[in-house]
Amino acid sequence: MSELRVGVLPETNDRVERAVREAGGSPVEVREGERLDGLVVWFGTRPDDLERTLEAHPEVSWVQLPSAGIEKYAGSLRAHPELAWTSAKGAYAEPVAEHALALTLALLRLLPERARVTSWGQVAGTSLHGLEVVVIGAGGVGLEIVRLMKVFRTSVTVVRRSDAPAEGADRTVTSDRLAEVLAHADVVVVAAALTDGTRRLLDADALALLQPHAVIVNIARGGLIDTDALVTALREERIAGAALDVTDPEPLPDGHPLWTEPRALITPHTADTPAMIEPLLAERIGRNVAARRAGSPLEGVVDPRAGY
Repeated sequence: MSELRVGVLPETNDRVERAVREAGGSPVEVREGERLDGLVVWFGTRPDDLERTLEAHPEVSWVQLPSAGIEKYAGSLRAHPELAWTSAKGAYAEPVAEHALALTLALLRLLPERARVTSWGQVAGTSLHGLEVVVIGAGGVGLEIVRLMKVFRTSVTVVRRSDAPAEGADRTVTSDRLAEVLAHADVVVVAAALTDGTRRLLDADALALLQPHAVIVNIARGGLIDTDALVTALREERIAGAALDVTDPEPLPDGHPLWTEPRALITPHTADTPAMIEPLLAERIGRNVAARRAGSPLEGVVDPRAGY
């Protein structure tokens, strides 16, 4: 393709314009009468703005979404399955996996409880080395979590939709075997996409399978865990702890019982801050512009039917 005209929602910015130009594309303003070959959805774009733009520009053939979780724009994906859709999946793997590791270590070393107390307390804590870790999801973030966990000589089981072996994992099982592996897990890290099929994947029945010393970390989407069931499991000490960078609802309301639960650690969806991820998204945009011009495979391709 000799020219790739790329628009940006909600409005163009220097970082995206530079990425598009350096890849050989042409950044253009999204307006009536302006031809668009591709569309970059930057942070803060509302779903209805994306849909209106696609309706006004039927010539668009490729759309780049800003995050790995794309449920916010599910309506547009369903309405336009003929388009080439790409997301940021895998682009933010390193900072998000790093946060997952930090949360895991904090739980095992009882830091949520220690941060709240005002006296010396008892000697306690668990080493991550040699534990049984279950990672739910095998996207870019999930695979990076596996890589980091293996540094600690853990035994890692990945749960995913397909039975294709996950790189670096000791074992890969399909989602229908989740109950089997939860029963033996010391650490459960949730890194899956939120879809109709995964919503409340960790419900009361699933949480009941965990051992009392097990901990849960969620850096994916809050809706993957049944929040009320999690609160009950923590309150009744049926699991040892939970660290959540994402919650359901989100933001977690003031006064919610998780805020005062001594075995819970909440971070406000900061596994990937804007300062961390904006440069990474710009790099993904540039590579996809170059690939689109060359007719090469795109990065982060989304299946509109599957929702990720």
